[in-house]
Amino acid sequence: MQQTSPTARSRAPALAPATLLAILSTLIGLLVLAWAVLFVTKGRFLRPTFERLAGQALERRVSVGGAFEFYFAPFSLHVRADALRISNPGYTTRPDLFRADHLEAEIAPLSLIWGRRRFHWLELTGGAGDLEWSPDHRTNSWTFGKPKPDSKPFVFPVIDRATVAGTTVRYRDPSMPLIADLKLDTIRSADARIGGDVRFSGAGTVRRTPFTTSGALLSPNETVGRGKNQLTLVADAAHNHLTVDGTLPSLADVEGVPLAVTARGRNMGELLGIIGVAIPLTRTYHLRAQLVKDGEEYAFTRMRGTFGDSDLAGRLTVLNGARVHLASVLTTRTLDIVDAAPFIGFDPDIVAAQGAVAAARATGAAPERILPDAALPVETMRAFDADLHWTIQRVRSRNLPVSDIDMTLSLDRGRLALSPLSFAMARGHVSSDLVFDTRQRPAADSYDIRLSPTPLGRLLAGYGVAESGTTGVVKGRIQLAGRGDTIHQSLSSAHGRMAFILPQGSFSVRDIQLSELDLGVFAQRMFQKQLKEPVAINCGLIAFSVRGGVAAADPILIDTAKNVMTGRGGFSFRDETLDLAFRADAKKFSLFSGQSPVGINGYFAKPGMQVISKQLLARAGVGLGLAAIVAPPAALLAFVDPGDAKAAACGPVLAGANAAAQRTTKGKPREDVGNGTPGKAKRKKFLGIF
Repeated sequence: MQQTSPTARSRAPALAPATLLAILSTLIGLLVLAWAVLFVTKGRFLRPTFERLAGQALERRVSVGGAFEFYFAPFSLHVRADALRISNPGYTTRPDLFRADHLEAEIAPLSLIWGRRRFHWLELTGGAGDLEWSPDHRTNSWTFGKPKPDSKPFVFPVIDRATVAGTTVRYRDPSMPLIADLKLDTIRSADARIGGDVRFSGAGTVRRTPFTTSGALLSPNETVGRGKNQLTLVADAAHNHLTVDGTLPSLADVEGVPLAVTARGRNMGELLGIIGVAIPLTRTYHLRAQLVKDGEEYAFTRMRGTFGDSDLAGRLTVLNGARVHLASVLTTRTLDIVDAAPFIGFDPDIVAAQGAVAAARATGAAPERILPDAALPVETMRAFDADLHWTIQRVRSRNLPVSDIDMTLSLDRGRLALSPLSFAMARGHVSSDLVFDTRQRPAADSYDIRLSPTPLGRLLAGYGVAESGTTGVVKGRIQLAGRGDTIHQSLSSAHGRMAFILPQGSFSVRDIQLSELDLGVFAQRMFQKQLKEPVAINCGLIAFSVRGGVAAADPILIDTAKNVMTGRGGFSFRDETLDLAFRADAKKFSLFSGQSPVGINGYFAKPGMQVISKQLLARAGVGLGLAAIVAPPAALLAFVDPGDAKAAACGPVLAGANAAAQRTTKGKPREDVGNGTPGKAKRKKFLGIF
């Protein structure tokens, strides 16, 4: 078979100019024909093709239910689509990602091939966007197709003139859950620039809490140019006012972006309650912080502000996973004692305005009671977990010298532990471990509070003890366990022991009142002097055994240089009654002594003192009888104190032993101290048992 040589092929005749002209004329003719057909028909017949190609590109269903136009007019590409719809993925709650009643635009054709897309003008009326996250929060409805390593972010086209009216946006995040419906104000632009801020307003719900919101895009031209997106947002929910400011890389992208957040309201507990977190009530608060969102984690750093008359700073992280988890490190320079009231169940506003008794009554407590009956939020405590470390430099209080609080809190599926909780008190140190376990029903509660040796003068300075004349110290421990969802319930069922030890030292008081109980008069009645000189204490023990919420003296025994003070009786956590009797017997003979039991009665909130007892009245009666029968001087015999008080052996006292273990200095069991029997301490009056 004969083949054509390369030389022969190279010599093949070229196309004639006439042929080239004919081909070019044909192409131009076809283009003119296509232009004419499109211009005459407005390209309406291309609607199915447009829907198919656009759907393939977006991997969504695209439909045009109304008028459709696609033609050159004359050199710009004119597009019109009425009743335009772009579908949502199957996991969403609404069928359409985007729909518009009317969309019309003129586009520079060559910009569709290379360079940046450019719209000469755009009109959009009745647009509605629906932005939703998937239930697993891994993808969203505005992400098209499968993510690719080399994929590029969507770039907004340049729009010379635009009018956008009646546009709404719905945002839904089922992981929170959050639903927001926003309405955009009419947007107009000219010369490729938007005339002013793009403002929006709307409402929604977050974890079933309604909210309203408004805001603005303060840099719309930079946003269109994929530059800065300066966004400000304001929201009001559950009596809380929040503002958010920041610069976003895109309108729907807040991941890893620092946002300035401020929040203020009447109660911080209402704010965190929105996300299902329970904290004690607070007074009016005002906080600011920086927020960074990273997936399910919301980190609030550089937090600083106030609640009530106290300050607060630190950081807080909220993990919004399968279970909400809070982790925080907080510091406070000064905590006002009123702002601490919520930690035991009191409303701080009621405490500030009406006092603790009124606050207790507001929780359901009986009149003249002080232990709160505010129940733990059991169900909420089981719904989230928390870890908190909080340090407080000083507590502002008229009577209680507390500072340097260091608290670690752990909440794990309903078990709340304050362990350790420590603080300085009057140059002493208190350490404690408190547990409220709502996994058990009713809650299993335990209190372990330890007081290191603390100067009495500083500790009780606000209650009438003179610091200059008091060198004694006190140390002690409270160990109680009970059941209940309120402090009152748990203490009313408590069992355990309370003991406070007084090593050797001195004690002096001023004439000042402690509520209804005058501490100065009490000491004077006990020791029969005006206390011009401090009382020298050898050793002392004030201890109670607690069973079923009733505390009985076990024992009360204070040995001084001249007297032995003993006490019997007790008090009840159930009804908060006080029923105690104290007596000071002289160690030496006294010609005249009116000593007799001094009673403390009433309630925790309103203690009273009874200084005229049956014994004193009996002595007075005997004295009057002797005066009438023998002679007036014989009346003095009724008030003679033989001074037979037995000094206490300080070993058992300083060991905090119970009454049965107490001894005299000669080693004999004491018969003048209570035996710690709650049954007797519950209701029996003790002013007549000596």
